[in-house]
This record gives sequence, C-alpha cells and structure tokens, in this order.
Amino acid sequence: MGLEPLVIPSHFDESLLDAGAFASPAAYAQESARCKAMDVAQRMQRDARPFDYVVGSDTVVVLEGGRVLEKPADEGAAFEMLSLLSGATHTVVTGVAVYVSGSGELRTFYEETRVRFAELSKEEIWAYIRTGEPMDKAGAYGIQGLGGMLVQRLEGDFFCVMGFPMHRFAAIVAEMID
Repeated sequence: MGLEPLVIPSHFDESLLDAGAFASPAAYAQESARCKAMDVAQRMQRDARPFDYVVGSDTVVVLEGGRVLEKPADEGAAFEMLSLLSGATHTVVTGVAVYVSGSGELRTFYEETRVRFAELSKEEIWAYIRTGEPMDKAGAYGIQGLGGMLVQRLEGDFFCVMGFPMHRFAAIVAEMID
C-alpha cells in the first residue's frame, strides 16, 4: 500500500462513552475509534506535525444477550468475563476510523467475528489471568497470545479479534485513495 505508519497512542478517555447509549455495539466501537483518531489528528495539527492519514480502532466483546465487555478493571473482573465466555459463543466487534488530513474526510467501518470458547475450569481461568495477558484486552483475552488456547473456533476475520481487520482496512483505504 505504500503507507509508512507511525504509532501514536490516543489520549482519548474511553470511559467518556457509554456503550449502552449507542444503537449497537458496532456504533459504539466506531464512535470510540473516531474519537481516538480525531484526538491524535488534533494533536498532530496543533503541534504542526504533517500527516496524511490517522487511523483509530476499538475492539469490544459482545455476549449473546448484548452485554459489552471491554478491558477488565482488575483480576476479579477478568475472572468474571472469562467465566461468562467459557463454553459460550460471543461476537468480537472492531470499529475503525480513517481520517484524511488533506480533505478532512472521515470514514468509519466495523468488522464482526463470532468466537466460540472452550469450556474452562476455574483453575484454567486463574492460570491464564496470572499470566497478566488478559488485563489490557477487550473481553479479557488475546487470541494472538496464550488466549488463543481458549478459543475453540471462530467464524470471520481472525484479525478483527486481534483488534484490527487489516483486509477490510486495506480495501477502504484503496477506495479512499482512488
């Protein structure tokens, strides 16, 4: 694609958004991604740092009943989340926002992937939590790490579950460039 990315973390406070206030988890994830992208774009503009694009993303885990799981606040919250996911199917939603500096165009999209967890014992859950891996991940697991052992199967884009649907992103950026 010829893009040279520079990773700049957003300072947007995700707690300012309430997932329950949105029409869907996808709308929530896209708005969070938009806020993150615009935070970085505004900082870059304020600091007179040139850029072509800013990309923001946010991933949430959605239980069958519609409850949204984000990052766990502590180990107890991680245990609760992983217990809810154990033996169940959930949906991972990743929202992405792409801001174009020259035109001011902003595009958002989302990708969804269904994930089935294996049945987990309390001991297995605590052993995973003790690795520290779940603490900064939506739904308290990272499929790209040890959390991949918890996943029985998935339907959809693996990279959506990792937090960035690269194939869809490439297609959207190609449309924007044309």
